[in-house]
Amino acid sequence: MSKIEINNVYKIFGNNPKSVLPMVKEGATKEEILDKTGHTVGLDNVSLKIEEGETFVCMGLSGSGKSTLIRHLNRLIDPTAGEILIEGTNVMSLNKDKLIDFRRHKMSMVFQRFGLFPHKTVIQNVGYGLEMQGIDIEKRNKISMEKIESVGLTGFENQYPNQLSGGMQQRVGLARALATDTDIMLMDEAFSALDPLIRSDMQKQLIELQSELKKTIVFITHDLDESLRLGDHIGILNAGKLVQVGTPVDIVMNPADDYVEAFVKDVNRTKVIKAKIIMTPVNNSNDIEKTNLLKVNEDQFIEEFLPQVVCTNANCEVVDKKGQVKGYISNKELQKSLSKHN
Repeated sequence: MSKIEINNVYKIFGNNPKSVLPMVKEGATKEEILDKTGHTVGLDNVSLKIEEGETFVCMGLSGSGKSTLIRHLNRLIDPTAGEILIEGTNVMSLNKDKLIDFRRHKMSMVFQRFGLFPHKTVIQNVGYGLEMQGIDIEKRNKISMEKIESVGLTGFENQYPNQLSGGMQQRVGLARALATDTDIMLMDEAFSALDPLIRSDMQKQLIELQSELKKTIVFITHDLDESLRLGDHIGILNAGKLVQVGTPVDIVMNPADDYVEAFVKDVNRTKVIKAKIIMTPVNNSNDIEKTNLLKVNEDQFIEEFLPQVVCTNANCEVVDKKGQVKGYISNKELQKSLSKHN
């Protein structure tokens, strides 16, 4: 069973969305619906599955429906039609009390604009979700300090948000989401308001945290490089329709249509493809020469080890953080991954 299942979800904004639903199901475009009815199609028959422990990135241009989609998962928005299952439970069946409990214990959310309380210190902001769960202050502060340390903010716990930079404020938001220890984290354009260097640092930190925590993360972005860097799988939305779902390699190498192809045509593949994505698993690697191997970490991007491969002409042995061998990358596979036509 998938951690999250979205089945045939439609979302139409307007005064009478149910009356417009048949037109959408019959294939009318988003523009036609708006012109004829004044209603806006947010999501058009979206179905997907998200597995436990993966980072699923949903991307698209402004107005594509990506933020609408993520807000359905914790019922900040209700669908016009369709169902959303979290661990097999249809969230539409939850009453008010169960929904509140579900939001407190099952999902946490990191917003684009940080969403911090200006009158609360860093440690108070981080511990807010725990406070809502009824955790006593001593335990709350202990957990909060652990998460503050994990995002590199030790020493700032008694500062207020207006005393912090934008990047630091976003770290507080991330620490707050981690503190509640929910299975699922929703991140809606979480790094979009940050400067490029800070944004890159936050991406790296999220990758490092995720390698240890293995949360189920749904990450919304309009930035392709970010989606390719973070995502185990990526879903691309266009005018409310899910036009492609796949691994970063699937998206880059096999774009489903002209819309996706326009996104990926200028991608520097070495910056966004990780070793674990292109490796051949250990049990399928009999044909790969295993002498004079170059050892690389599974989460390294190609650009990080490509110069060594070029200099040594060696195949790669891919290991996890514990040093366990996960797979191999031959020169042939590496060349194939960098070719735009394969």
